[in-house]
Amino acid sequence: MVDELAPDDATERRRDSQLRGIFVEAYDVLEPFFDPANNWAGHSHEHLAFRALHERFPSLSQEQVFVIVTAAKRVFSSGGAPSS
Repeated sequence: MVDELAPDDATERRRDSQLRGIFVEAYDVLEPFFDPANNWAGHSHEHLAFRALHERFPSLSQEQVFVIVTAAKRVFSSGGAPSS
């Protein structure tokens, strides 16, 4: 038997409130790098997304930049949009 969490019992997994606070703005910076219309020889510009994000938010650590880029890529590939 699988136990399912009721909505009232759901555990919040996201812990970094700073990253949550800037995610929508960061997504706007990163979105063009994941757009297939902007690929180069069949490859995305994901490697440039890291640099662009770090330039826009210089106080973020490399780990934080990685987390945001990874999350933004997931949101983009799911066809969704970030929620604030």
